[in-house]
Amino acid sequence: MICVMGDTHGDYSRFSHKSVKQLKKGDFLIICGDFGFVWDGSDKEKAVLKKIGGKRFTTLFLAGSHDNYDLLEKYSEEEFLGGRGRHICGNLFMLSSGEIFDIDGKKAFVFGGGQASDIDARIENDTWWEQELPDEEHLDEGRKRLSALGDKVDYIFTHEPPGSIAEFLDMGRSGSLPMSRLNIYFDKLKNEVGFKLWFFGKLHKNKVVPPKYAAVFDEPYIIL
Repeated sequence: MICVMGDTHGDYSRFSHKSVKQLKKGDFLIICGDFGFVWDGSDKEKAVLKKIGGKRFTTLFLAGSHDNYDLLEKYSEEEFLGGRGRHICGNLFMLSSGEIFDIDGKKAFVFGGGQASDIDARIENDTWWEQELPDEEHLDEGRKRLSALGDKVDYIFTHEPPGSIAEFLDMGRSGSLPMSRLNIYFDKLKNEVGFKLWFFGKLHKNKVVPPKYAAVFDEPYIIL
């Protein structure tokens, strides 16, 4: 079984949701960006990571637009679940962007990162990382992996939504967050790649957009 949530932002209480507490060995919890538990490298933070990694199920997360990329990149990349990622501790892993993984018998394309609306303030406070928004080379690598698989996967997990889906959900109503190259890239993918469901966490909403998109946040989406 796969359980999908949106941004946790370092809030450990999110693991207390009844759907998460029911997960067992062999199940997966996937967090679609802004994990937030790898932020300051403190002993307290490491203790929380150890608690998450010690759970009986496997927690997988992708980076978002509010994650400490410098700290995350200190964990070396390794092969697992058919793709590449970073082993944080125990049953806790970060999924690298542009990779395709075998999760619970299904093929999943993963791409984290994004563009934050508060980028100017974060640059001033030294909490913004250039790696948040993937470059064109990184986007091309992900596209090539999909092509090698026949442009077909079961699931897509991202932090940002495709541009047209973002507009549909009025993401830009305040005018504070323009579409990035990542939103445009995802818009092309949704028309070129076959998939059953696409999950994204950026919007902090729990909303299904028929026929096959889901904004996820604090109400887990269960894939049996």
